[in-house]
Formats: sequence, structure tokens, C-alpha cells
Amino acid sequence: MGKIIAIANQKGGVGKTTTTVNLAASLGVLEKKVLLIDADPQANATSGLGIDVEEVELGTYQLLELTQKAEETIIKTDSPNLDLIPAHIDLVAIEIELVDKDDREYMMKKAISELRDTYDYILIDCAPSLGLLTLNALTAADSVIIPIQCEYFALEGLGKLLNTIKSVQKVHNPNLDIEGMLLTMYDQRLRLSNQVVEEVRKHFADMVFDTIIQRNVRLSEAPSYGESIIKYDASSKGATNYLNLANEVVKKNKEIA
Repeated sequence: MGKIIAIANQKGGVGKTTTTVNLAASLGVLEKKVLLIDADPQANATSGLGIDVEEVELGTYQLLELTQKAEETIIKTDSPNLDLIPAHIDLVAIEIELVDKDDREYMMKKAISELRDTYDYILIDCAPSLGLLTLNALTAADSVIIPIQCEYFALEGLGKLLNTIKSVQKVHNPNLDIEGMLLTMYDQRLRLSNQVVEEVRKHFADMVFDTIIQRNVRLSEAPSYGESIIKYDASSKGATNYLNLANEVVKKNKEIA
């Protein structure tokens, strides 16, 4: 049975979509069967995998409305072993449309439960907010990865996210775990970056991944070509970082199993 992991942080610009796309592609390279669900109306994960957002007809919107079977919303990507449920700007409307529905927090869980046996990992790229879309993702997920950038405001808003996770555990999903906190945008030359790493490791200890994602120009360039870092430049520091992260995730889940 596959594991569902949400990648969430309501703070924008922390490397959330970069992490979702490149972790998904790296797990695919490790011969794991992976599904990426783009649950962000900005649809950056969709375009980052080379899919023209304007041409998306079926995707996360229809999945959450339960108007299509989950399999009908899945498209193949050019990355090995990686499928995608794409997003479109119309996903913006979903929070308003779901608000009056019963069990509105459980729409994604209902929709994707049948896909667990098809994939080793299902990764959900969450919107940079703590709204209904993110709540759906956390309710459906087994665990959550929290990207934290190695910058001044790194811990700002983290308390709010952890409170949301606790509240989801209490009300909607008692089995939700924190897969790990991932330090991103690290620059070893900067004292501030090193201070943030030290601070996060001191406060959260074993909850923090050993892998740190370093600042890398190739990592920033890859999405503009509609490619993961693995496809764009497999020899780059960014590709090495994400392959290390994928190995860490796989190893951790083997130990749990």
C-alpha cells in the first residue's frame, strides 16, 4: 500500500513546489511508482513538469468535486515512474464551492483512497495557505514534509502550521505524522544560514531530515524548462540533494515497515 505525503507550509517561497517536483522525480529514478497531485491553484508543479496549464481539462478541481474518477484525472509525465494529477487556475474556486458540502475536509481522501494500491508514494503539493485545500491534503495524508528556508523569517508561521497539524490530528486524521522538516535554500557561506540550521536542529532534533537542500542556480532554472532537476541537470548539486532526500525517505519508510 502506497504512502501519501503532503508537502506543506503556508509561507510562500520556501521551496515547497521545488521539493514536491524534485522529490517525486527522484523517487521515480529510484524505481518507485509515484503520483504527484498538484493542489495549488498556481499550478507550478504542473508547469514545472512540462505540462501546459492552459490545456489541462481534468485535474485536481474535478478530483475534489468528485465529478470524475481519480484515474481519469491522471496524466503521464516525461519523468520515469512519475504520474501527475494537474492543477488549473479554476482550482481557486474550489474552496468556495466546497464550503457548504458535508465532509468537505474529506473530499481528497475519498477521491484518492483507491489509488493507494497503484503507487508507492503519492505526493501532494499544497497551496501556500492553511485553507480548505491544504486541510483536504492533510486529512488525506499519512504524513507531512515541512520545507523551511534557511533565512531570517524561517521559523515565522511554523508554530501556526504545527498547530494546524495538531488540530487535523485531533479532529480529522489521528494518524497524520510529520515525515520531517526539510531545510532549503541553504548557503554555507552565510552565517545566518548556519544559525537557522543550528536553531531548527536544536528545537526539532530527529524531526529534521539529515539532507539539506543547498541554493543552486540549476535548481532555479529547471522549472522554466518544464523539467525536474534530475532531467535538467542530473550532475548538479540540486539533483544530488534531492536524490539524497529520496533515499532518506525510502530508508525511513522501510524502517517503519
